Amino acid sequence: MYIETGFPLPKELAAEFTAQHPNVTFDIREDQFAVITQNAPRVLRDSPPDLMRLPQMSELASADLLLDLDPYAEQFGWTDWPEAQLEQLRVDDEGRRGAGPLYGMGLNFSMTGVYYNKTLASEFGMVSPPTTLDEFDAQLGAARDAGLTPVAQFNGGATGGLLFPLQLLMASYGETAPINDWVFQKPGATIDTPDNLRATTHLQSWIDEEYFADDINALDYSQMIARFIDGESAFIFSGDWESGNFDEQMPGEVGFFPMPPIEEDGQLGAMSAPLTYGVSAYAENPECAAYFLNWIATDETARTITVEVGGSHPMGPADAFMPDVDPASVTAETLSAGSIISEADGAMDFIANATGSIYAQSWTPAMQRLAEGQQDPAEVLSSVQTDYEAEVDG
Repeated sequence: MYIETGFPLPKELAAEFTAQHPNVTFDIREDQFAVITQNAPRVLRDSPPDLMRLPQMSELASADLLLDLDPYAEQFGWTDWPEAQLEQLRVDDEGRRGAGPLYGMGLNFSMTGVYYNKTLASEFGMVSPPTTLDEFDAQLGAARDAGLTPVAQFNGGATGGLLFPLQLLMASYGETAPINDWVFQKPGATIDTPDNLRATTHLQSWIDEEYFADDINALDYSQMIARFIDGESAFIFSGDWESGNFDEQMPGEVGFFPMPPIEEDGQLGAMSAPLTYGVSAYAENPECAAYFLNWIATDETARTITVEVGGSHPMGPADAFMPDVDPASVTAETLSAGSIISEADGAMDFIANATGSIYAQSWTPAMQRLAEGQQDPAEVLSSVQTDYEAEVDG
């Protein structure tokens, strides 16, 4: 199994599966998301894992590198699940997502937002999560003025972590449907829009106001999490997959909220998508891989691990078992936020997943140049759109 570094959920699930099925063991390889993105086509063909974290699906499916999972969907009854769980995992014969054969399955539905340290928040006068962007801006400024690092966000190496706040700001400034159209490669879709320019400009204002750590372009994901746990960052932009970790490492000390809208009670949105895994078309044990994916969604212990470690809603039937969660935990907050985003129809897939190389070759260097003041917001969006069109049309 080829997984993303820094995410304990798949390893915890694999260990429990082996405990229940001693005849099955896992050989687990880990790499950063960007490395997996670059390696995916070669790995799926030359050294195919039975299960692999999929950074992007369209090109991989079009190249016949992924196994069509529809026969297993029929066998295990995945077709009876809410269709919204599976539509992002389908790819048609033109490489567009949302329809066609099923080429992946999620370990859960993950979602991004804003974590904050409650102890530090009290030091700069934050008494509740912000309800507008202006209020959030004021809280970031208050943290800086109190001598704290407002946000130690990862953005170094091949990570591009400023995409997290950027895409959340995009949802505050505009509708999420056009962003999904762009990620799903719908004809005529563009990321270079007036709303997204306003969002990118807002992000630049946070950079200019020194709300991010001075060494942002040297920070990787694990360092961001370590600094937050050590009380060296008031906020971070990350996903619900960290809530179980924070409940263990910082019980009662962490809060979570979706990115606030421009106006109170305005539209809400978040990156919210299945934590996608696929089976190589050349896998040695596809039946076992499919059974494992079905077990994750249906076994009560597996679903409990998904909630307690992954911090988000499991895949599976609408009436499936859900474990009890401590209402005072940050896991309870992330689950609640996920329900709010779902009710608001504000879920977006990650803009890093639009094409096979857009994350590593376009978004990441663009975010690093923005952080260094070497590229302005208009140039960021224009350059990424140019690269996107070259890849999609090429």
